[in-house]
Amino acid sequence: MPQIRLTTPLTEEVVEKLRIGQRVLLNGTLYTARDAAHKKMVELLDRGEELPIPIRGQVIYYVGPSPAKPGRVIGSAGPTTSGRMDPYAPRLIALGLKGMIGKGKRSPEVIKAMKQYKAVYFAAVGGAAALLARAIKSCRVVAYPELGPEAIHELVVEDFPVIVVNDVLGADLYEEGVKIYAGR
Repeated sequence: MPQIRLTTPLTEEVVEKLRIGQRVLLNGTLYTARDAAHKKMVELLDRGEELPIPIRGQVIYYVGPSPAKPGRVIGSAGPTTSGRMDPYAPRLIALGLKGMIGKGKRSPEVIKAMKQYKAVYFAAVGGAAALLARAIKSCRVVAYPELGPEAIHELVVEDFPVIVVNDVLGADLYEEGVKIYAGR
């Protein structure tokens, strides 16, 4: 399967064409957020307040980057386990979030929301944090600086490599991989 180059924000039409196993190179803006930032965003929504970042068409990368070394834009920037964001993700997906990047399986509730609202989940390779950091061209904190590395950052990326793990059809690359390996 050839790699697909996409630029954020993602449209519903683009997301609907993505299928599990496809390799994607993301370009444009990604936002970082881990569980503490997700909790704060959902609390804002519960109070009827605006989110600190645009959500429609956006992609959130589940990462808490390490500090940048001199001359670098960002430090190590590997994905974190996505399951910690599962209690909050459906709410953001319903508001137009089109992509999430992390590692590990997603809950049935998140997969249901991705199907209903047309969103995808990408995996970034854990253990390749330094390689991933090279695709990040700029990084700035845009919300919740008190959270340190877990603050929301705006990243500008060029050819950031990811793989589609869950698509709008509800397919799951992790489950399909097990079936293929088991010969079913």
